[in-house]
Amino acid sequence: MIDIGGHGVGPQQRLLLFAGPDVIESEEMVHRHAQRLKQLCEKLHLPLVFKCSFDKANRTSVGSFRGPGLHEGLRILKKIKEEVGVCILTDVHETWQVPHAAEVADVLQVPAFLCRQTDLIVAVAKTGKVVNLKKGQFVSPQDMWQAAQKAVQAGNTQIIVTERGASFGYGHLVVDMRSLAILRNLGLSTCFDATHAVQLPSAEGGKSGGERAFVPVLARAAAAAGIDALFAEVHENPDAALCDGPCSLTFEMLEHMLAEVLAIRKALKHE
Repeated sequence: MIDIGGHGVGPQQRLLLFAGPDVIESEEMVHRHAQRLKQLCEKLHLPLVFKCSFDKANRTSVGSFRGPGLHEGLRILKKIKEEVGVCILTDVHETWQVPHAAEVADVLQVPAFLCRQTDLIVAVAKTGKVVNLKKGQFVSPQDMWQAAQKAVQAGNTQIIVTERGASFGYGHLVVDMRSLAILRNLGLSTCFDATHAVQLPSAEGGKSGGERAFVPVLARAAAAAGIDALFAEVHENPDAALCDGPCSLTFEMLEHMLAEVLAIRKALKHE
């Protein structure tokens, strides 16, 4: 069984929450978000992994905000981990970033656009950290078994696969809830990324849009389908966020959504 900070991840275990702002905007901002999320998860008795990126390398426009970069970003995340007392997830885009990120993060994430990059998956797996493989918008759930096997053959079975929707024409994603069942039937621990699933890629000219009102709808459906973890981006002021604001939830929206998701899981005896 996968273990993150003493919490098991899998069937009949408490739902794991990956949550946080999309990117580090400032040290103070990240600290506030981590504190509020920890308080919320303690209230709801949920294990939390705080997620945030030090660099957004796949932005729509070259002029888009990317974050503070590897070294400054990891310094901030390490401080958050120590001071707030939360586990950390961050994503890596290149193999040279992996050993540095592994010194801080409990979970290393392979971004959706890079889910077929063998060298990156192997490098992440060899750290021994939990691996979160985002399912590419362009691959089937069955294809993710092959991606996961790259990590397994590198000696790491601590793998979570995250569904985040599939490309449907230009500027839209759709979520096939069968994907979650397929992933679990393949023996993979599954997570649903409720916020990126409502993203509208490149829909706002030089940046992506989103439909945050539909995030709770998809999260409820995923909870009913069966998931081991839920991924959500949250921001104290989504409309002013420097990345993925249209997809991000307010803290109030997140709390309400989690209450609904937990009620569904309780009714279905998923934990």
